[in-house]
Amino acid sequence: MREMHAVVHGKVQGVWFRAWTRDVAREMGVTGWVRNLPGGPVEVTAQGSDDDLDAFLARLHDGPPLARVSRIETSRSAVEERFERFDVRV
Repeated sequence: MREMHAVVHGKVQGVWFRAWTRDVAREMGVTGWVRNLPGGPVEVTAQGSDDDLDAFLARLHDGPPLARVSRIETSRSAVEERFERFDVRV
């Protein structure tokens, strides 16, 4: 089990990016959370196997139909706190 932290830049707020991310994560069996950051980016913390996280990251690059992802900054580490599901944080 690994953890990926990502900051997604572009037109990602006000386009249902968080709800879409939650739905995709749950569909893929990835756990964690997503939230908006001040200034426009979206922050994601996701847990799963490296293969699952790679596939999830590829989906994040696509985003929902109204989003325009310009870049994603990522880092990975060992899991410190295990999440039971994927949630939208406020």
